Amino acid sequence: MTHLLFTLFGVVLLAVTLPLVIELLLVTSANLLPASRWLAASPDRIPNVAVIVPAHNEQQLVPLCVQSLRASGGPKLNIYVIAHNCTDGTADRAKTASAEAVVYNDPTAVGKGFALRYGFQYALDRGADAVMVVDADSIVSPNTITSVQDAIAAGARVVQCRYEMFSTTERSSTRLAALAFRGFNVVRPRGRDRLGLSSGILGNGFAIVRNVLQTIPYDAFSLVEDLEYHLHLVMAGERVRYLDQALISADFPESNAGESVQRSRWEGGRLSTARALFLPILGKILRGRPRLIEPLCDLAGLPMAFGVFTLLIALCLPVVWLRWYAAVSLGVVASHVLTAAWAGPDFLKTLQLLALSPIYILRKLLMIPGVLRGSSRKAAWVRTERNNTL
Repeated sequence: MTHLLFTLFGVVLLAVTLPLVIELLLVTSANLLPASRWLAASPDRIPNVAVIVPAHNEQQLVPLCVQSLRASGGPKLNIYVIAHNCTDGTADRAKTASAEAVVYNDPTAVGKGFALRYGFQYALDRGADAVMVVDADSIVSPNTITSVQDAIAAGARVVQCRYEMFSTTERSSTRLAALAFRGFNVVRPRGRDRLGLSSGILGNGFAIVRNVLQTIPYDAFSLVEDLEYHLHLVMAGERVRYLDQALISADFPESNAGESVQRSRWEGGRLSTARALFLPILGKILRGRPRLIEPLCDLAGLPMAFGVFTLLIALCLPVVWLRWYAAVSLGVVASHVLTAAWAGPDFLKTLQLLALSPIYILRKLLMIPGVLRGSSRKAAWVRTERNNTL
């Protein structure tokens, strides 16, 4: 009887961890494949790519963002800073930095999704062939705008640039979070693109052509509006291409509290989106859309720290097949982490951080109440607080 109970519990553990394991196995192994080939860009016309910068009380960071965009795209680049429900000097700072400040005040429109929808329409009304999104707390590499233009000229309809967050401190917890972020935002989309799948939208550093925005409006207003909109794209048959050579970079929140709020919001929002879209995507798979299996695994997968904790429990249970499954799955996770470490700076120094992984996992487990609050339908968007204010 006891063995039967352990076996049944093992089946449950397998069911909840398998989507994550499949996802990590697919995308991590695909990083070994050669990069997807692009068609030659059409020399006839350089697409008019406009940039919108959604900003809510970002007066201290928006000037650097605009300056990096101007350096990348030149004096003719249209940069629209959407000053959304701001109570500070964001709009004035944007103008000073040579962007057009678009003031959008609507107390009922709370959250980044509303600013994006307003900004997309504003740019399209002014003749943009494609619109790119760059967060106000980010800077772009010098080749970003030309890389996006070349990709669109070559036929891409939606593109996602490489997006990384770096730690400006020596705090081990934040550096571990940066490693996990690289796995999610670099290893996964790179692997998907090399498999011929949609790389995903990461909320920052993506661009969409006019026709797609008109056909699939950006009506995504959840806490993870980027994930929500990407799932609408793939269900409509669109593919997001990945631009590994164009880098969008930002800094992690310096405080533990800010980082915790940010992570709880992301993971809670993913849980809420999974509840809403799991069955519709599964229905499309059953009706003959097998390419949606990977997005479904990504949507249903546990956050990696939670998955590792669950697999460690499985490894301890006295069920032989479950122990084998857990050991192999932990090997898949380890391969993913090593690939993420290799993709970033200072591989050996990053490896030393892994000794602190148990503390990182414990911190993530303590965030579960915040994740559950973030998954509520009533959960509200909250700006991540920063230490450096002016």
